[in-house]
Amino acid sequence: MTSQTLPPAGPFPVSKTDAAWQDALTPKQYAVLRRHDTEYPGTSPLLQEHREGVFVCAGCGQELFVSETKFESGSGWPSFYDARAGSVATTEDRTLSMRRVEIHCSRCGGHLGHLFPDGPLPTGQRYCTNGAALTFKPLE
Repeated sequence: MTSQTLPPAGPFPVSKTDAAWQDALTPKQYAVLRRHDTEYPGTSPLLQEHREGVFVCAGCGQELFVSETKFESGSGWPSFYDARAGSVATTEDRTLSMRRVEIHCSRCGGHLGHLFPDGPLPTGQRYCTNGAALTFKPLE
């Protein structure tokens, strides 16, 4: 499930060399965030995360999604119907002979997943994310 494309061109507020990203991330985080890999469906522990809190970029710590926007899409990946204002940017993804909307962190350019127009109200959007691209911070 790997595509070796690089993150969208910056500049981004958080920028590192490829070697620095490899040192800062786990191998799976690096593969997803920096090399556009996709984790297998149903494997992310964040699928079962139902506490109140914030999902942040595993690469730079930017807050991306609040727990109230998470929903069970049945896709096998953590899904959200909205993102924090300005935290997620999009690019056109034409890999694998498909045309999709890629979502990436606006702060570091890390690949998060894809955006689909089949989510619940109020937005009708589904931010389909790789759990490896996220970490969860519970409300304290």
